[in-house]
Amino acid sequence: MRLTVVAATGGIGRHLLAQALEAGHEVTAVVRDPAKLGERPGVRVVRADLATAGAPELRDAVAGADAVLSGLGAVGKAGVGVAESGTRALVGAMRETGARRLLVVSAAPVGTVPSPGRPHPPRHDPGEGPMMRYVLTPLVKRVLRAHYADLARMEDVVLASGLDWTVVRPPQLTDKPLTRDYRIAYGRNLRGGSKISRADVAHCMLRSIDDPDTAGRVLGIAD
Repeated sequence: MRLTVVAATGGIGRHLLAQALEAGHEVTAVVRDPAKLGERPGVRVVRADLATAGAPELRDAVAGADAVLSGLGAVGKAGVGVAESGTRALVGAMRETGARRLLVVSAAPVGTVPSPGRPHPPRHDPGEGPMMRYVLTPLVKRVLRAHYADLARMEDVVLASGLDWTVVRPPQLTDKPLTRDYRIAYGRNLRGGSKISRADVAHCMLRSIDDPDTAGRVLGIAD
């Protein structure tokens, strides 16, 4: 398949890129700084700063893609807003070029975060146990309030896009190796699921491309 990986030098993006290449896919990598990508034989590189990029760069990156996979998200306070703005630009480019399949990474707490498109979300996620519901989730939502608000607005953009989308909501991300042994749930988080490796999130996204059950769905994922 022809795949476009957005934020290909990020924590999840680099695993998407490596696993896609290993599987024999034809890959276009969208990056802000190509120097961070290093030597990647066979990879088509498109430079774009998605905090400010206009449509021309993105149209070129997604034209003809069988699927677009985005690991876009803020790293630190300075990057807050890039998930929404970058995804909005990405969706616009996909609409213009006719690309249809979009898979994005969000975060487990976002299902209970208000957004313009969903001003009254449920107070608690139905998949959370007592520890996550009353201790861990409220704590991380306070610490990362702006980041989750950005991701919630990003989800609004994706859900309103008219594309064949999938949103993956992982809990705490780790750098543990790929296991291919993880759980998923539709529209909710997973009880007892507090962590997942970035490599396994990438694996789930790639595996979901051809799975019709994941199109138009939010996936909870955890070890």
